[in-house]
Amino acid sequence: MSKKGNTAFLAIISCLLWATAYATIKIGLQYDTPFHFAGLRFIISGILILPFAGNLKEYFCEINKHRRLVAEITFFQIVVNYSLFYHGLNMVPGALGAIIVGSQPLITAIIAAIMHQDDKITKRKMITIFSGIAGVVLISAGRQALKLGSALELLGVLMIILANAGVSISNVIVSVRGRGMNPFVLSSSTLFLGGLILYLVSFPVEGIHRESLPSEYWLTLAWLSFMAAAAFSVWFMLLQRPGVKVSELNLWKFIIPGTGAILSWWLVPGENPDWFTVFGMLVISFSLILFFSNSPGKKQEIIK
Repeated sequence: MSKKGNTAFLAIISCLLWATAYATIKIGLQYDTPFHFAGLRFIISGILILPFAGNLKEYFCEINKHRRLVAEITFFQIVVNYSLFYHGLNMVPGALGAIIVGSQPLITAIIAAIMHQDDKITKRKMITIFSGIAGVVLISAGRQALKLGSALELLGVLMIILANAGVSISNVIVSVRGRGMNPFVLSSSTLFLGGLILYLVSFPVEGIHRESLPSEYWLTLAWLSFMAAAAFSVWFMLLQRPGVKVSELNLWKFIIPGTGAILSWWLVPGENPDWFTVFGMLVISFSLILFFSNSPGKKQEIIK
């Protein structure tokens, strides 16, 4: 497999893992509060990566050497993103939330163009992005009525957009400044530290949890912890690869809504395929195929 094919394969695997988060997070939040649940999840994720990050002495030396990078990724990727995402998603209708989350590749393309001079916005890239967003809209419209009403819902929209911006900024930082750091150390340390911050914040904000929790909660927590450990480690590794552009890598995230819909058909009683969703998946699939099948050496026109 070529390096380009390997990058695409690993990006798809990461996105498929992330696609499982929406249904499992909803299960976990039936028994737990957002900050406490997210914090515990990421603490465990950070610990799970430790065996792959080298010995402890090298691990802490690496963190100390790149402490500014670790602090920035922890803040933007974990604290800003997940604190805003978990609460924002609870304020808006599910279909609208999915569309806003699905717009992340557009926000990433804009931020990457501002922060990284080699990652420009091209017409081909923008056509792919807007085609992907159109597919997400179709998938969301097929699964739930699109509506927006109260000021609280508008606040939720803003929070999810800011969460997307946090992810995008962290991705660009990893790509630009993270290539000298072991990706397993970077993912382990940022997940653990971000999780610890969210976990500690949960006590004054959400109170202390003393009730016993069912096995379904612990199974969900175990899967989400493993999923985050695997997906973030692979994603950070891809962002650090020479020649990989942040905006183009993030285009693969358009497959997440479609995969989430398929999982719902499979796991959630009463959820069935519909034409809007199927057509939305086809739009996303064709837009990605057309973008990544074009010759990488072909000159692209940059949007001025």
